[in-house]
Amino acid sequence: MEPCVPVERELRKLSVCRRLCYAVGHFLNDLCASMWFTYLLVYLHSVLGLRSTFAGVLLLIGQVADGVCTPIIGYESDRTTGMRLGKRKSWHLLGTICVILSFPFIFNPCLACSTNTPQWAKVFYFAPFIVIFQFGWAAIQISHLSLIPELVSSESAKVELTAYRYAFTVVANIMVYTVAFLLFHFLAQEDITDNLSSADIPVFRMLALIVVGVGVVFSFIFHIGTKEKSGDDPLIAPSPDVDAPPARVMQWKHWLKEPSFYQVAFLYMCTRLIVNLSQSYISVYLTNSLLLPKKYIAIIPLVMYVSGFVSSLTMKPISRLVGISMMYFIGLLLVFAFALWVIFDKNMRYESIYGAAVLLGAGSAVILVMSLSMTAKLIGEQTQSGAFVYGSMSLTDKVANGLGVIIIQSIRPCSTEACCPACIWFYRDVMAAVTGGVALAAVFGLLTILIWPLKTRKSE
Repeated sequence: MEPCVPVERELRKLSVCRRLCYAVGHFLNDLCASMWFTYLLVYLHSVLGLRSTFAGVLLLIGQVADGVCTPIIGYESDRTTGMRLGKRKSWHLLGTICVILSFPFIFNPCLACSTNTPQWAKVFYFAPFIVIFQFGWAAIQISHLSLIPELVSSESAKVELTAYRYAFTVVANIMVYTVAFLLFHFLAQEDITDNLSSADIPVFRMLALIVVGVGVVFSFIFHIGTKEKSGDDPLIAPSPDVDAPPARVMQWKHWLKEPSFYQVAFLYMCTRLIVNLSQSYISVYLTNSLLLPKKYIAIIPLVMYVSGFVSSLTMKPISRLVGISMMYFIGLLLVFAFALWVIFDKNMRYESIYGAAVLLGAGSAVILVMSLSMTAKLIGEQTQSGAFVYGSMSLTDKVANGLGVIIIQSIRPCSTEACCPACIWFYRDVMAAVTGGVALAAVFGLLTILIWPLKTRKSE
């Protein structure tokens, strides 16, 4: 396979082929994240039989590990020099290896356990695999995101590249849910019930192996087709302007003094809370609150991400017309509409849940792409510390997500039974709170950006 490079190397301009090669670099992460957020809780609780609090603890361990790793990886990635692959791609490769070696064990039963093994021991068994997986996931995420401001410079180009990246995120989720639906249909055909149980272990095991196998192929395409630009490349380095003031080279400690850094971090945290928590609880909401058959934990998320994919195709022209902030607000309105639908349509039927899923999928896609575009805009030309900025943003969302899950799991009405009557309303309220409630907080964060636009001190 030949590297996908344009015929004419123009300053900060990528061919379509190179955009696609870059965009698939996060595909392995997207596949794993889809399984992690959508199925981890129901797998640990309903399939392996762990108490809901222990399932929440394992997810919290993963989120905290990811949150701690991201700024450290970002800092070290910015400092890395002398790597033949490039400092970003080298960290990406390390992360890929860690994910491959750990993720399949998370969606497999404890190999050394028996029926008499206490549940706390199973927590200790899964924890190391989860930590290694989250370290690898963070390394892939930060290295991939930090390439955006290094590959393109204009605001519209960053939005477009982020949209390309998100389009493959949607494709990855669509693939996971499609394969999950097929596996439930064929591997679980001997299971006469519509409820999740230990009989579904082969489904999740096979799904994890397929996810890792496909993800490795796309990671290979990324490494072959993406050329990381070095800072001393004369075709890339901008021409100096003798009349311009000396540019301020911002290191990690300088970002901590910038108000805009905290504005974007808060908005990114709210965005990830909406996206990740709704994805984590959509499965239990469908099975425990709406009492739908288990095949719907594949069908409804699939509808959500098809809707997100369609909306991602319209983001670039609309964001050019109305701006990133207004586009983000439009996404929040769609999320609000979903929350109101969940609250007022208590006995949601099959037709209604499809419509609600379309709203949540489209809204989540818009706010996620726009928040990433705001982060890239904040970094601007300060690419030497871009990985630290992305790592810090990820720290806020991982810790907030982990705490959110453990709080929800700890107040769940029943911790051992698959479901009880109180759970029916509990998970409906959870879905409304993590979408509508957090969206209100995001509106506040967006208002601060509209009043005090994003900027950094460019010279000193």
